[in-house]
Amino acid sequence: MNFLQALNKGYNLLKSNEIDSYKIDAEVLLSESLNISKEKLILNLEKAINSASYKKFLSNIKRRNNKEPLAYILNKKEFWKNEFFINKNVLVPRPETEHLVEEALKIIAINQRKKLLEIGIGSGCLIISILKERKNCYAHGIDCCEKALKVANINVNLHKIKNRIKIFKTDVDNFKRDKYDLIISNPPYIDNKHLKYLDVSKHEPLKALDGGSNGTQMLMKVIIKSSQLLKNNGKLIIEIGNNQKYKVIESLKKNNFFVNKTIKDLSNIERCIVSTKLP
Repeated sequence: MNFLQALNKGYNLLKSNEIDSYKIDAEVLLSESLNISKEKLILNLEKAINSASYKKFLSNIKRRNNKEPLAYILNKKEFWKNEFFINKNVLVPRPETEHLVEEALKIIAINQRKKLLEIGIGSGCLIISILKERKNCYAHGIDCCEKALKVANINVNLHKIKNRIKIFKTDVDNFKRDKYDLIISNPPYIDNKHLKYLDVSKHEPLKALDGGSNGTQMLMKVIIKSSQLLKNNGKLIIEIGNNQKYKVIESLKKNNFFVNKTIKDLSNIERCIVSTKLP
């Protein structure tokens, strides 16, 4: 069997299971199984595949057929300008979350020294992306999940920023470490009644998705804690879910924040809110 025949087998298996991205997924999984680039794969379609690589490829195709995200199969995911180690203990980084990085970089001038906090650090992709672009900043990250913190620490070491970040295992309610110039957070914001209907809930950590009975339970906690941890005129950048904008804005105003702006994602959903802690 050659590379092309293996690819066609992958295409057909994924397509028959209604995987929309069946073509690119099969190509990525075969290149990974062969340990070559996708470009090299395409240029060598007539080359014979060895049995070990083919077995690994079919095993990964089976996982993808079960709707397991590619990031978990490959243990990596591109986010912002970097690649991050990912496993099933953290959420897969999503393009819409890059809005938080973009807004943070607009707030922090390139040579400024700022103290940052990420509430719910997960894989670390958010805060690490910011720190890599703003070399004079330093940060704290918190998460209540020990397994997620292990992933974050792997990425901190991978991206060589260990001297500019400290990570703590704690929930948001019990964190009282310092005062910050900017806080970012992508907390759980899915209504737990809807979780069982989502494909992601079969593979991604439920604790990182479950926003409580109305989806805003953790959002409210983040806002209240941020009002205590931010310096006067410090910024809070938070990701929200669909139809949560007005409830979140109401809570921000109640907790002495000025709402600077809301940002829509590529699906035209209000996804990110930037606010300022008033004196």
